[in-house]
Amino acid sequence: MKTADPELILLELKYCERCGGLWLRTQGTALPYCAPCARELADLPPPERRVRRPRIPGNHYSDNGLRQANRLKLVVEGGQA
Repeated sequence: MKTADPELILLELKYCERCGGLWLRTQGTALPYCAPCARELADLPPPERRVRRPRIPGNHYSDNGLRQANRLKLVVEGGQA
C-alpha cells in the first residue's frame, strides 16, 4: 500500500520469534524479535560452531547392518544345509 503522505508510517503486527509476544514493526522490515528480546540477544555471545567432518551426500548405511540382516535371515531359515 503506497501513500503520498510522508508523515504516515505503515506498521504490521508481528509475533516475536523468541517470546511469542505481539508487537508492531515498520512494514517491510525483517526484524524477528521485539525490542526487549533483541536487547537480551544482543548481550549474549555468538553461538559456537562445532567443527564437524565434511559430509558426503548419498546413502550412508554401512554394510554392517546388511551383514547382520543376512545372519538373521540364516537363523530364521535354519542355516545352510
